[in-house]
Amino acid sequence: MDHFADRLRAAPQSRLQRSGAAEALALARELARRTQLAEEPGGAPREMPDAGMFAAADQITVAGHDFALVLTSDEGVEEAVRLVEEARERAGV
Repeated sequence: MDHFADRLRAAPQSRLQRSGAAEALALARELARRTQLAEEPGGAPREMPDAGMFAAADQITVAGHDFALVLTSDEGVEEAVRLVEEARERAGV
């Protein structure tokens, strides 16, 4: 996840506009949703706001680190890695 964030920070604006920022935001929102559900089962998750394409790398970093804190199994870690890798591939970075 940190590697994906670093690649986004280094990506040209055109890449962020095409798909990078949108994929990063979608990933950050999904990780934040999963974190909230783990911390508050049965609660209604709040959606991470769109802070703009230049904040997307920071958003996945924060959401990813928060999610890592609530992971309780190897399967959860593997799922998180898969989500990040798939988003990185779709983002093209």
